Amino acid sequence: MSTTKGRPLDGLRVIDMCTTIAGPYCARLLADAGAEVIKIEAPEGELTRSRPPIRAGASTSYGGLNAGKRSLVLDLKQAAAVDVVRRLAATADVLVENFRPGVMDRFGLGSGGLLKANPRLVYCAISGFGQTGPASQLAAYAPVIHASSGFDIAHMAYQPGRTMPDFCGIYIADVLSGTYAFGAIATALVQRHATGRGQVIDVSMLEAMLNLTLGEVQGTQFELPPPPPRHLFGPVATADGYVLPAIASERTFQNAAKAAGREDWITDPRFEKYPDRRGNWAVFIEEMEAWSRTLSTQEVEAAFARHGVPCSAYRTVAEALADPQLAHREALAEVHDAGGSFSVMNAPFRMSGGPTQVRDFAAALGEHTREILAEAGFSEAEIAALAASGAINR
Repeated sequence: MSTTKGRPLDGLRVIDMCTTIAGPYCARLLADAGAEVIKIEAPEGELTRSRPPIRAGASTSYGGLNAGKRSLVLDLKQAAAVDVVRRLAATADVLVENFRPGVMDRFGLGSGGLLKANPRLVYCAISGFGQTGPASQLAAYAPVIHASSGFDIAHMAYQPGRTMPDFCGIYIADVLSGTYAFGAIATALVQRHATGRGQVIDVSMLEAMLNLTLGEVQGTQFELPPPPPRHLFGPVATADGYVLPAIASERTFQNAAKAAGREDWITDPRFEKYPDRRGNWAVFIEEMEAWSRTLSTQEVEAAFARHGVPCSAYRTVAEALADPQLAHREALAEVHDAGGSFSVMNAPFRMSGGPTQVRDFAAALGEHTREILAEAGFSEAEIAALAASGAINR
């Protein structure tokens, strides 16, 4: 990973007015890429500052989403604090927010006014259902979006015998929406390079999740063959656990047959052609398990690997993080805060033109308030007045 070249977004100024996951994750990716990110927080601090793990009052949940950002405390209920945002936005390149549609307008910080003052501003709004439309004002968190997008029901259809959707513990919609927002901002900045003008980006979490259900979106329009009684991608039992082989092509089917010592499958009329194989998939896996159950998970994985069949054991997150592949790619970065140090996943891409790893600090609440205001041209008297009024932290 390069440490000598500048980061790709060096010199870019970003105002992060987000909470929880989707918006902060987007802005953290911008910070990773080199942008100066000013995170605006309420006096009580952003929501994830209270989320465990917490050490010496510092949350690694907060730190993982906000590493590399400077923290500015503003009480947006006060007009003086709103004016601070306007002054900062006038010199910013990007503003990211994930309030419910209309909240920024009520603060007096809507996109129309900010872009009028700064036509080069890229204003990105992330919301549950989009900025307009009959559902735009509905409150939404990731689990709500998982349910409303059809994702949970679609996923349940691949779990034989299930009649109730899964409980939600991994917030896919948040990370996915933040990633889409990051890509949209980069796209808008390229367009600004050509036109000289910024624009408004409207990211819908609902639409982000629907983009995951590619086959299901088509299946609602055109009749698809019924799923096999045992789904194509799922656990195959071994002597001490399970593996998942991805038998997704004719070549991988033939290689799986060779790995199992069952080359007769290749010409077996039940399995030779894909439609027949799909219809007899449960039988196929039963016959495969007659082989795989005699071997350990490690042995089955190795046999598939030797024959070019994509395969993995089912691992815990801790086991995945211990993979030497991640160490080789420097996939984890060390971040420091008031509680010490902890590890954060870097973005899953590397760039030859400069580093994009997570910055190594997570700011304390309001740590950079006075520094940011001074850089923005506020006098010592103005800063003192803002502190005395409670518009900023003292």
